[in-house]
Amino acid sequence: MDVYEIIGFLAAILTTISFLPQVIKIYKSKETKSISLTMYVVFSLGILMWLIYGIHLKSLPMIIANAITLILTVYILFMKMKHK
Repeated sequence: MDVYEIIGFLAAILTTISFLPQVIKIYKSKETKSISLTMYVVFSLGILMWLIYGIHLKSLPMIIANAITLILTVYILFMKMKHK
């Protein structure tokens, strides 16, 4: 594993866990009023495209990070629609 792959994994971990506080807050409070539906739809589509690109490149850090982030953002979108 080279230094750039390690940097990739660290970036993947940091960007992915950045969504956990929001997911936990929504899970506990069931409140999504202050969350932008448009932003999360666009962001989720972008994450999906990054995931596809990571699969194409066979980049494990990109695949793992974007797969987990996509799950978290889809959860947020689901909760937004459910509690609208």
